[in-house]
Amino acid sequence: MGRGPAWHLATALVATFAVLFQLVLVWQGNAVLDEVDPPALGERLVRFVGYFTVLSNILVALVTWTLALGRDRDTEGWRVLRLTSLVAIVVTGVVHWFLLRPILDLSGADYLADKLLHVVVPLLTVVGWVALGPRGRIRGRDVLTCLAFPVVWLAYTLVRGAVTGFYPYPFLDVDERGYAAVAVACVGIAVLFVALAGVAWKVDQKISWAPQGR
Repeated sequence: MGRGPAWHLATALVATFAVLFQLVLVWQGNAVLDEVDPPALGERLVRFVGYFTVLSNILVALVTWTLALGRDRDTEGWRVLRLTSLVAIVVTGVVHWFLLRPILDLSGADYLADKLLHVVVPLLTVVGWVALGPRGRIRGRDVLTCLAFPVVWLAYTLVRGAVTGFYPYPFLDVDERGYAAVAVACVGIAVLFVALAGVAWKVDQKISWAPQGR
């Protein structure tokens, strides 16, 4: 196995483990974003699959498994999926570092799961993309298409929050922050997503000539 597939396999294994590890902790009723009174199991599982962090790590796992196994294809659907996973995991890392990390007080297994999902997987993903490829696959139209994921996620999160009163992240909590502040946060997320996708597109064009991991 060459360097590229080996790196992508390692990323896939770490991302898969991180998601399953966090799932076990959620199943056991451990802390997620400092929840002190976890709800019933069914609600915990529904919330689990609604976290942007979890979904981003799942997307990374799917993409890196296909890369590791040589099953990736240069189709529009796969390109959008890969770009979406790359940008989503970067957003996950950035938002965690600047907005969530300062308010968290996790320890033990919860701390380990948090760092795997928010730090280790993003770093592995970005390094693998930049250093090992495959590159030269992003098209300009993919930049806007990949915005579908965060838009659908935001819509689901806000609608469910309005019904249940639960919002997975403090900056989306309409009850606490108000609609105006949350609207600004949503626009900010969308702009950040498109900006990062655009940067990825341009960087992909710049480095597409460089040797890639085999």
